[in-house]
Order: sequence, then C-alpha cells, then structure tokens
Amino acid sequence: MNRNDLRRVDLNLLVIFEALMFERNLTRVAEKLFMGQPAVSAALARLRDLFDDPLLLRNGRGMEPTARALDILKEIQPALDTISGAVSRAKDFDPSTSCEVFRIGLSDDAEFGLLPPLLTQLREEAPNIIIVVRRANYLLMPSMLASGEISVGVSYTTDLPANAKRKKLRDITCKVLRGDSRPGALTLDEYCERPHAMVSFSGDLSGNIDLDLAKVGRSRKVVLGVPQFNGLRALLAGTELIATVPDYAACALVEGCALRADEPPFPIVAAELSMVWSGVHDNDPAERWLRSRISQFMSGALVDQA
Repeated sequence: MNRNDLRRVDLNLLVIFEALMFERNLTRVAEKLFMGQPAVSAALARLRDLFDDPLLLRNGRGMEPTARALDILKEIQPALDTISGAVSRAKDFDPSTSCEVFRIGLSDDAEFGLLPPLLTQLREEAPNIIIVVRRANYLLMPSMLASGEISVGVSYTTDLPANAKRKKLRDITCKVLRGDSRPGALTLDEYCERPHAMVSFSGDLSGNIDLDLAKVGRSRKVVLGVPQFNGLRALLAGTELIATVPDYAACALVEGCALRADEPPFPIVAAELSMVWSGVHDNDPAERWLRSRISQFMSGALVDQA
C-alpha cells in the first residue's frame, strides 16, 4: 500500500482495532470508546475486510485474536503511539478553559487518602475538565497503561510496559488503626494477639506486613479481608480489630471519628508509592500539567513538572 492508498483507511478503525485486541469484547469496547455496540460490530466487519482476516474468533463465551491480528497489533501500536504523541504536542493547554478528559488509575489507598485534595486543586484551576478514576493496583497497572485505558497511574508498582515512565512520590509508611478505648500504644505481643482486618484487592490474606513480622519471629491472625479502605472506619469502631494501613489512609480514616492511629510496634520496610505514565503522553502539555499536580498533592511537597 502506498501513501495515496492510506486515504481510504479510517484512523478511527485502527483505534477500535487496538481496543478490540485488548478488551476482546464488543460491549467493553463500546463502553470504553463511548460508542454503541452496533457501531463496534460494524467497525469490526470493516476491519476484517481491510485486513482480509477474521481478526477475532469466538472461543466459548469469549473472543480470541487470530495470529494475524496479533501481528498487526505489534505493527500498528507504535505507529498509533507516534501519531498520538505528535498530535498532543501540537496543541496548547489552558487549564482555565480546557474541557480535557483525564483518565487516572489509582490504587484504593491513593484514591481514599490522597485524591480529595488533588481533586479540589484540579477543579479550582480547571473547572471544566473531566476526571475519570479507574481502580488499579500493581497487577492491573501495566495492562491499563498499555491499552490506553489510563494515561497516568498512582500505586505501588512493579513491572511496567517498556514505554512507561515512573516517578517516586513518597514512601508508604504504616500506622496501626484501632477503635478501642484503651490508653497507650500496642505492644508487639498485643499486636500479634489482636484480630486483624486487611484491605486486599485480590482477596489474599497476607502481604509485606507478614514478611516484616516474620523477620522478628512473629505472626498475626487476619480474620477479615475487605476490598477497600473506606469500610474500615465502621468495621473497627468499638471492636478489638486492628488494621495496619498506609499513613495517609490512616490520616483520612481517623478524621472526625473515634479511631486512632498508632506507630507499629516493630520495623516495617516502607514501600514506594509511584506515579507512572505512558511515554506517549510524556510531552503532552495537558498531561504534564496533570502530573505536576499529582506530584504536588500526592507527595506532600511542591515539585517541578514531571
């Protein structure tokens, strides 16, 4: 195909193709791209004609890409990244007048403990922007960045896509959250004897806290696992349950209630809360502005633009 032939290719089709390869579900693609499902079905038919390949085949209740579709994805994704970056760098950004839609991935602790002051500042500076927050963690973040579901994320992170960038925001230090009325901090023996509640996105009942306890030859008994932090306030109040949570989540949880936060009675190795973003958006003026505000209000210090 020469350059003149490219005139008959609708770039929107390639964007839909990329979404189909990641979602493998017509309904989810329609929701993600704010389209009707019939329009996505019609686009898939046009893509099949364009590439002379079925692209997606039924496999039980789901759909699986063909080998040819995966090869095409490898070829067009870098091109779409380049086009997206070029278009982004060509536009100015004025927060006071912008109607930009920002898609942010946040771990539950960051959303609960750190999002409110960030959101207040964003709304003051850019009253017409739209913020879409997606729940993310270190397991989900790589695929969400790679698929374009989010442009920037805040979480504890491990492996990331090759074109992603990372910036440390702060250490994740911990507090022991409790709702009883007994005075004084917990001893190590009391900490290990008390029943524990744990926030677990995946449903696991152990984590880095247990590794740190094992270093001092101790263990704890987790009797309750919940998927998010905002339920702890009611669950711990007036009970023997305790929870070991990030300091910024503890600060939000104790505000205006009878809960209190103690220092842990043993050393806990601090993890890192990081901001990660796709390299495609590295020089986008709007995304740079957003990252600067995330750095400012989620690290607790005024910093230069990321």
